[in-house]
Amino acid sequence: MMKPAWASKDYALLLLLATLWSTSFAFIKVGVESVGPMTLTSARLGIAAVLLYAWLRFRRHRLPRDGRSWIMFGLIGLIGNALPFTLISWGELHIDSGLAAILMGIMPVTTAMLAHIFIREEPFTLRIGLGIGIGFGSIALLLGPEAIRGLSAPIVGQLAILLSAICYGASATLVRYTAQPSDWSVLASGAMFCAFFFSLPVTLLVEAPWTMAPQTPAIAAMIYLGVGSTALATLIFFYLIPRLGANRSAQVNFFVPVLGALWGVLILKEQLSLKLLLALGLILIAVAVIQPRR
Repeated sequence: MMKPAWASKDYALLLLLATLWSTSFAFIKVGVESVGPMTLTSARLGIAAVLLYAWLRFRRHRLPRDGRSWIMFGLIGLIGNALPFTLISWGELHIDSGLAAILMGIMPVTTAMLAHIFIREEPFTLRIGLGIGIGFGSIALLLGPEAIRGLSAPIVGQLAILLSAICYGASATLVRYTAQPSDWSVLASGAMFCAFFFSLPVTLLVEAPWTMAPQTPAIAAMIYLGVGSTALATLIFFYLIPRLGANRSAQVNFFVPVLGALWGVLILKEQLSLKLLLALGLILIAVAVIQPRR
């Protein structure tokens, strides 16, 4: 049976999306070496907001003016962009980028858990419970017995990444529960604008970015994160959703933790221990288990 002509192109875009998302962990690590985590987040969001709005206007669309739409933009922008971006940037002050990428691999598991709590059409099944159990087992393996003895900086950094994964899961559940396919492009632009609106004043108050002296690699990281890992990745994701469907698009979750750990080794010379590889395997198994069989 012949595949549709567009199939290979769409799956190539899916792999590009996984690359853009997975490289963000290494570039965040580079950025926070000379720039505060909130400053890095605000710069990333600001660049992406401008690019997404320009794309929206190019498509001859406009942002709505009703309060309900902006409440939705604000919620998704806060829990889907501003908060998790900041948590990841702050967490990578204390842990390697590869570990952050592996921890973020738990996001589909948290999404499944939240979906079965808040969406009536998603009944809880033994398969979902097994996937969630394996996922949390991988978290316990990564945190290790050190977490029981106290909250050291690396442990808190890992918890920040896990909290960002929960934020992403909540955001995905919210979008699935409320958004219509026809308004995804408007939703992406509006949410990004709100995320920048939330992030900027807090950054100015807490970090005073004008006092920083960012090095050239950090500036390059800001630009890449805003253009590639945020704006371009968002456009690709919203392009693929109606073409491949949500389930096929979710396959990107298999690639992101693997590639993220790989970039940490290749770009930043980080080490992959046996514990990290075992946890990565458990996370991939958990993601495979919770994928809808249909």
